[in-house]
Amino acid sequence: MQAPRRPVSSDELNRLRDPDAKDNYAIVLRFRDRLLAAGTVESCYMNLFKAEVDIPPLFMEQMVHVVLRNILAGCTDTLALRAAELLFRAQKATIQGGHVLLADLETIEMHASGSQYGNLGRLIVEAQGATGQASLEVLERANAESYWERESRHDTVIGLTYGRPALDAYSRVLEAWIHHFLNVEVHIQPIRNIEEARWAWHIGLDAESTSILNSLWAGEEVDAGRMRRILTLLRLEFAEPAEMRRDIAGRAVYLALASDGNDAVRMKPQNLLLNLPLNEA
Repeated sequence: MQAPRRPVSSDELNRLRDPDAKDNYAIVLRFRDRLLAAGTVESCYMNLFKAEVDIPPLFMEQMVHVVLRNILAGCTDTLALRAAELLFRAQKATIQGGHVLLADLETIEMHASGSQYGNLGRLIVEAQGATGQASLEVLERANAESYWERESRHDTVIGLTYGRPALDAYSRVLEAWIHHFLNVEVHIQPIRNIEEARWAWHIGLDAESTSILNSLWAGEEVDAGRMRRILTLLRLEFAEPAEMRRDIAGRAVYLALASDGNDAVRMKPQNLLLNLPLNEA
């Protein structure tokens, strides 16, 4: 800790007797060297996707968290802060009465195991023989200030239903994310469906939505079960069409967020940075 940037030779690593410890230190040091070489967290993050990713997903999520802390510094909209968590923390999706609700996946699993109550809680859940039920509060404008007291507990639910303020806040976070990295101004708005029969460009914000949108664009049949995994659709437009690829300048870019077969939502924020149809000139 006294010299966090100093080189560490392979001979020093080999002095560690525990092979797991040696491997772990090698991973951390490789990550550290990447950060030092890049100069900034943002540059390091972008460089990760130019070759095979060789760091644990947790490190990537932490980088996104750090960058968002910088982007949203001074933000007082707690719905935006909660929505930003989608970019670096997996969520559990639930549809209740037609409303899309997202809760922190790790928190849900903790409740299901009873571990938030310690060993006694786990015993109770095991005795019940069923998944524990989590009772979490949905964050709305009326109770938005409560987020400040519990943001580190990740125990609030966010609603991404069309027309809800949280979905608008999520859109603003995505706009800020793109502008911070690419210095491109875009406008993102939630939509109910894609009206264009043959749209120009789309970006899936996760693996499942990417697969579904690719199938739809190719004219393939997508069964109703998979289509129901699409949680939200967004329309992205460039403030300056000249910043887009010339062949589709001025056209809309459609975004989608979906859950997987286990109702988990694992957003890939890098997709927004790597797949935008930018004018290379």
